[in-house]
Amino acid sequence: MTALHVSPEFPSVLRRIDGLGEVLDSSADAAERRGNLSEDAAQGLLAAGAVRASLPASLGGHEFAPRQLIEMIEMISYHDAAAGWTMMALQHITGTTAAYLDSAAAEALFPDVERGDHALLAGHGTRPGRAVPVDGGYLVSGSWQFASGMALASHVHSLILIEGSGEPRVLAMPKSQVTLVDNWDVLGLRATNSIDYHCTDVFVPAEFTYSATTTAPVNGGAVYRVGLVNMAAIGHTGWALGVGRRLLDELRSAAAPKFGTAGAAVDTAQFHAEYATAEAALRSARAWAVQVWQEVESTLDAGEPQSTEQDTMIRLALGNATRTAQEVGRAVHRWAGTAAIRRGPIDRYLRDLGTGSQHITSGQVVLQNCGKWLSGAQPRARWQFLDLVP
Repeated sequence: MTALHVSPEFPSVLRRIDGLGEVLDSSADAAERRGNLSEDAAQGLLAAGAVRASLPASLGGHEFAPRQLIEMIEMISYHDAAAGWTMMALQHITGTTAAYLDSAAAEALFPDVERGDHALLAGHGTRPGRAVPVDGGYLVSGSWQFASGMALASHVHSLILIEGSGEPRVLAMPKSQVTLVDNWDVLGLRATNSIDYHCTDVFVPAEFTYSATTTAPVNGGAVYRVGLVNMAAIGHTGWALGVGRRLLDELRSAAAPKFGTAGAAVDTAQFHAEYATAEAALRSARAWAVQVWQEVESTLDAGEPQSTEQDTMIRLALGNATRTAQEVGRAVHRWAGTAAIRRGPIDRYLRDLGTGSQHITSGQVVLQNCGKWLSGAQPRARWQFLDLVP
């Protein structure tokens, strides 16, 4: 087994992304009204390497290690939560498709990654469509939701169940072969263009599908051995941490001009204590998430399989980061005063957080399953997607 690839491009990619901070900040309100990222923001992030970061090095990608990906998504999300969510989805789905697809299919979709000549994939993997086996592939029908980043995608990624065997597989197909449904009318993350889509009896060649449960990449190195769901957890963890950090920093900025003024709530000991509590909680959530992924990286680097405990901690650390960001958001809303209800960064980030924290990966069922394993109720269970199975 190959050792974990730690990309030397990480510092330069982060510098380029941080350099886009003003563009992301200044375009966020208009992007929200429009329903997708501005051309400058989207193309700037792609050129900076936000998707190439998760593409296999063997295909010309940067193949960031998990902690590198967390920090990258954290930085984008700090500058704009919707941009962070969009790039989180695109890099995850595009990177895993490139890693797990058959070599010939991967070469067709990713002919020249270094020059930016490659597919971009968006889609959804929790509500499967139907795939009827036919000569050379499958006839696929289904309806999927939450295709974040679809406005930028050239292809879609979707979960399917093979009729007869019930095997879960993931497909890659041109976006032109599905019908898009312009229904992303939501409170937060409006600029992610997370629309629905569907298709009926579309032929997909077998080589453009892969096993949804695989931990054996065809292309790329050790990072892809964590599997599809854990790769998703990397980005979602970074997103929650970046949004929480931005909200707490925005509260600090909003409080500054009020110190020493008559009747200022931010001059109270209660505010000071709650701000300190939120700071400690956010830093603790980040430190623990980094520790969890550091241990996973050591396992990957040694060529060893992940344990059920590590899979549990990945999910638990993500849920903890998300719930901590929610607690930070509640504190910010409580103390920001009218800044929390008027158009501006605090209002937008609170709405984006309220929407993003509803994601299934941080849901209560996942938390309950973590508790089942940790408490010893199901000591021989293992994870399959977001469920514990015997």
